[in-house]
Amino acid sequence: MLTDPFANSTLPVLEQVVQFAQARHGVLAGNLANLNTPGYKSRDLSPAAFEKSLKAAIESTRQTRSPGEAMVLGSVDEAGRGLLTSESKVGFGRFDPEALQEVKESMKSLVYHDGRDVSLESQVTEISKNQGLHNLAITLMTAQFRQMRSAISETVT
Repeated sequence: MLTDPFANSTLPVLEQVVQFAQARHGVLAGNLANLNTPGYKSRDLSPAAFEKSLKAAIESTRQTRSPGEAMVLGSVDEAGRGLLTSESKVGFGRFDPEALQEVKESMKSLVYHDGRDVSLESQVTEISKNQGLHNLAITLMTAQFRQMRSAISETVT
């Protein structure tokens, strides 16, 4: 009997990181789009809250998974919703920011005369950090797929 080739890899975790980075990029891009909108309050998804939820999901998976069993991230809450996805079951669904937390208004101390608090410099900095996280996860996924391809083709690259 064949076991799941992804059972002992970090691919499920990296997939969640990529989906979080994509969702956060959308929120940060919305802040930039509203840079000159009077009264607009910047929003963000908390990387710290994501890390905490991801760590809890990994720990709960480690405790319940037997060797060779596929890694399925998350646990099910009372409503039957997965911790890191919006699906009705735990699995590799699309990342849902609302499953992690609501998009929160940021607590910026800088407020402009028209009531907005979006700073171009801070948004570009956050987008750069987020892009670095996304690129790191994609690079690690690519390396793992290369290793699998080498193992399957029995060649060293």
